[in-house]
Amino acid sequence: MVPGSPALNGHPTNVYLPEAVAIEHFNRWIDHLFDPLNVDNTVSALFASQGNGDTSTPNHAAARQRLADAEAKLRRFQDAIAAGIDPSALVEAMNEAQEKRAAAQAELNGVPKRVGRSVAEIHAMIDSLGDVKKVIRQGEPDELQRLYEALNVEIVYNAKGRTLDASIRPVGRDKASVRGGT
Repeated sequence: MVPGSPALNGHPTNVYLPEAVAIEHFNRWIDHLFDPLNVDNTVSALFASQGNGDTSTPNHAAARQRLADAEAKLRRFQDAIAAGIDPSALVEAMNEAQEKRAAAQAELNGVPKRVGRSVAEIHAMIDSLGDVKKVIRQGEPDELQRLYEALNVEIVYNAKGRTLDASIRPVGRDKASVRGGT
């Protein structure tokens, strides 16, 4: 982090956390996620985490907002004209709003929709991980590392709560994640 960043307020300058303290809890969580009795819940969480079909670019939401703003502005101008305002007084503002609407629409039309994984694809992805319980219970470092990489594990220390926030985002073309306990 950048020195002086507000995010550093109250954050310790260093944290000593033995891996053994966290890894046992983390592995228990992973074991629970992929337990045959719970795997349908995990699939549901991964499927739901993909969102509502938004595009994969962060600018898409901004373009949608610009389009909505321009359309709202045009509706207000139309309402003003219907209420008796002289249309010639609004020509420049209406042209500007129409230009913004056209630009936002063109941007949205040029961005492909993200296609998320289906429930079946998520089940297949989980099946491709192999016997997760066996890997966790045997605790072989190389096997655990491969599993963590396949799950794209992220563990972040929360200094205020003195907790670890864990999430997995299985490697693939789309983002899907499950957040976990502390």
